[in-house]
Amino acid sequence: MEPHELVPVPVPPSTASAPAGPTTLRVRSRGDIAAFVPLALGFVPRRSVVLVSVGGSGGGMHARVDLPHDPDDVDDVVEALLRPARRNGVRQVVVVVYDDDTTVADEAAWSVHEEFTAAGIDVREVLRVHDDHWYAVLPGAPLAAYRGTPFTLAEHPFTAQAVYEGRVTHASREALRETLAPDAPAVGRSLPHLAGATPLPAGGLRALVRRHLGAATTFTAPELASVAATVRTGERRDEAWVWLDRTEARGAVELWSDAVRRLPSSHVAGPAAVLAFAAWLAGDGALSWCAVDRCRESEPAHSLAGLVAQLLESATPPDSWATLQPGLGVSGDPAA
Repeated sequence: MEPHELVPVPVPPSTASAPAGPTTLRVRSRGDIAAFVPLALGFVPRRSVVLVSVGGSGGGMHARVDLPHDPDDVDDVVEALLRPARRNGVRQVVVVVYDDDTTVADEAAWSVHEEFTAAGIDVREVLRVHDDHWYAVLPGAPLAAYRGTPFTLAEHPFTAQAVYEGRVTHASREALRETLAPDAPAVGRSLPHLAGATPLPAGGLRALVRRHLGAATTFTAPELASVAATVRTGERRDEAWVWLDRTEARGAVELWSDAVRRLPSSHVAGPAAVLAFAAWLAGDGALSWCAVDRCRESEPAHSLAGLVAQLLESATPPDSWATLQPGLGVSGDPAA
């Protein structure tokens, strides 16, 4: 079933808010839905079932799950979407299926519609998207909508607004994942400092991170080596993330993304796990999953990565951090 993204976001009535930036995007047509989904996820989906919650009360989320090749596996997709939707009190959704296999796509679309309706969740719209066309699925649309309506994502006003606000929509999930790939020259510059690096003193990591967030700067090579040595244990790693709030999350994503790109696999697990948490807190579930993956490539059982994965899989809203944070005590990391 992986990779999948379950990303809770507040969605006002009849609108859908992009994961970053202040602008509210008002969806008025099926074409608007098709244009909004890549902006919400941060990349253009392939072979996916995407769910976006709409409506008033009960919180909200958007989610993406890989579309299976076998129609017999569609039930797993439905369950992966329905479970967090129920947990978050979602009442209304739109569904978009991405695939060039009409049989599997239609099976998924109608299965989601049937099971969500049976669960008391109103499915407002279902679309299938393929080859720069969107196709209506539910009855009641004009005949032409079932034959396919072309749209150009790059020319849609939503995309123009996103570009204006500096938000990037990647061509695929793989392209998003590549933004966390090692930068070979930068890794090479880090290596001499990593050998024999010592952890920062107690309180030092928190102070260093706060300073860089305040100045919108990145770790120097010697600082990065000490940071990598410090975050190897859960108790010390807590200094990097337990105190963060949502106003600082986007800056933390930038800081730790840079760190992850500059570190070899032998030192990347801790920084990647911290990045995964910061990305979840910023509402960027797709990037958070990519960071979890980067961490687990080096340490499959990493405790903080596991904690973030649980937050993502359960579609725990980032807004809930204000409630969860005080209960963490001295250490929020299960390994501490």
